[in-house]
Amino acid sequence: MILTPTALAIQLRQLKPVQLRLLAELGETGALGVAAARIGIAQPAASRLLAEMEEMLGLGLHLRQGRGLRLTQVGEALARRAARIQFELADAAREIAEAATGRAGVVRVGAVTGPALSLVLPALTDLQRQLPDYRAEVTVATSVELCDQLRDGRLDFALARLGSGETQLQAQRLGGEPLSLIVRRGHPLLAQPEVTLSDLLRHDWVMGDDETLLTQTVMARLAELHLPGPQRRISTSSFLFTLALLNQTEAIAPLATAVVDSLAANPAFPFVALPVDLGLAVAPYSLVTRVESRLTPSAQRLVDGILSRSSGQG
Repeated sequence: MILTPTALAIQLRQLKPVQLRLLAELGETGALGVAAARIGIAQPAASRLLAEMEEMLGLGLHLRQGRGLRLTQVGEALARRAARIQFELADAAREIAEAATGRAGVVRVGAVTGPALSLVLPALTDLQRQLPDYRAEVTVATSVELCDQLRDGRLDFALARLGSGETQLQAQRLGGEPLSLIVRRGHPLLAQPEVTLSDLLRHDWVMGDDETLLTQTVMARLAELHLPGPQRRISTSSFLFTLALLNQTEAIAPLATAVVDSLAANPAFPFVALPVDLGLAVAPYSLVTRVESRLTPSAQRLVDGILSRSSGQG
C-alpha cells in the first residue's frame, strides 16, 4: 500500500512525544543505546518504540548494521523533522515563560569575531541599560561551528557566513568584513615614512591554516596583486595567541578592521593598524536563523538592535 501525503500526515500525528524525541536523538547520535539514555529509557524500550513507529507508518526507519543501526533515508528525514519539533518546543517554553513572568529569558547568540565586537557587544550593552535583567550567552567561533550549533538548537541565531546548498538555515546579508594589518606599538615599520609591499613581506604573518577563510582571503588577494605568499612560521586561529605572539615579535597579523577599531579606541591597547591598504576583505556575513523558526521576544530584541546598528554602519 502506498501512503498518500494526507494519509501519512494522519499517521504522523499519532506519533508519541517520546518517539519523536527518540528519533531526534537517533538522528544526532546514530546509536540506539546513547539515544535511549539521553531520553531516560532502557535500550529494549527504545527498540520497541522504533518498531512501533515503523509498524504504524508502514515504513522502514532503520537498518541493522553490525551490532548497531543506521537510519534509512526516510528515517533521517523524519529525524530532522523530529529535531525541529524539539527546537520549537524549547523555544515555545522560553517564550511562554517570558510572557508569564514578564522577564527576559537567556538569549543564545553566536558570531564570528568582527561582528561579535562591532554589532553584538554594543547592541547587548544598549539592551542591558534598558533591561538590567537581560541575559545572553555569546559564542564566538567560526561560521561552520556556529551554523552547526544553530542547527542543533544550541543558538537562537548567529552572525556568520552560510554555505551554499543549505536547507535548514536561512540568511539575511548584513555586510562585508574588511581586514587591517596590525602590529605591536613600537614595531619598526611604524617608524618608516612609508610602508611598501616588500617591507610587509619581510616579516612573518600570523594566520590560521590554509583551510581558514581569512587565510584563503589573504592569499587570494596577494595573488591578485602578483605578490608571493608571506612567511608563516607559526599558524594559529586563536585570537589571544595571535595577540600574544604579536606582542613578543615583529610579526604582522590580518584582523577584522571592526575588531581593531573597537580595541584600538583604548589608548592602552598595545597594537595598531599599519598605514597600508591592500584591499583585504573577507566574504560578507549574514544574520542566520533556522528556517521556519520564530525567535523569542528577547532574541528578537537583540536582532532588532543588531540590524539597527548594521544599517547605521552601512
